[in-house]
Amino acid sequence: MLHGWIILDKPVGIGSTPCVGRVKRALREQGFKKPKVGHGGTLDPLASGVLPIALGEATKLAGRMLDATKAYDFTIAFGEETTTLDTEGEVIVTSEVRPSEQDVLDILPGFTGTIEQIPPAFSALKVDGKRAYDLARAGQEVDLQSRTVTIHSLALTHFDEAGATLSATVSKGTYIRSLARDIARALGSCGYVTMLRRTRAGPFDLSRAISLDKLEEISKARALDDEVLPLDAGLDDIPALAVSPDEARILKHGQRLQGHPAPPGQHLAMEGDTPIALVEVEDGEVAVLRGFNL
Repeated sequence: MLHGWIILDKPVGIGSTPCVGRVKRALREQGFKKPKVGHGGTLDPLASGVLPIALGEATKLAGRMLDATKAYDFTIAFGEETTTLDTEGEVIVTSEVRPSEQDVLDILPGFTGTIEQIPPAFSALKVDGKRAYDLARAGQEVDLQSRTVTIHSLALTHFDEAGATLSATVSKGTYIRSLARDIARALGSCGYVTMLRRTRAGPFDLSRAISLDKLEEISKARALDDEVLPLDAGLDDIPALAVSPDEARILKHGQRLQGHPAPPGQHLAMEGDTPIALVEVEDGEVAVLRGFNL
């Protein structure tokens, strides 16, 4: 089995789960009978861009992608607000107000930093055990609580009659559709997202992303290995911790190392070039968070 990451440039019109299916099929075509595959953070069918796909032991790290900082480009069309806050929904509010480019520039600092945000009714959040989007589609009132998120950066990159295109780097849990809605409302208008593209997810960006067509092409050429990034590419912000063969054996059994001189915090325990485990060091004790069978 291959262990690592394939970074897809997901097109508009397909969900994240079918993309996982395409990667599984590509792996089977190359001879891997029961590939273990998962994605690192859902992208809506109407969104495009970076979709990290974890293979083999890297699937143990897919959950970390959910908590990773992400970057998006998105366009807000002013004058209408839809039920879904994107092009898929029905128009529920209209406004004659059309903000100027300077209006948008002036308001962006107020949406940078730590802000409060109410998620869209059409989201995967659960309300009383049911998905919010299921309740919304059934015509039920969806009452979602405000949450604190961080907008690390927010910049206007283009402005014309079609709307304002912005680039944002955001914390986990941030909904770009809600951000667009709130910006439009703060400008005395209303708006919805007409384009959404994820340009970065954690350490992965578009520079290493491949299209589904490219995936199929390299699969047929049996060259999939060339596009797989190593498992530790998903941990580029985690320092390496060299361990001896005896220490590696202890960690592989899920046991703790005692009296280790490593500084506190998370580390990637490595025996030579082989990742052994994602570990937490505290007071000289090394505990396994995620072990890898490589």
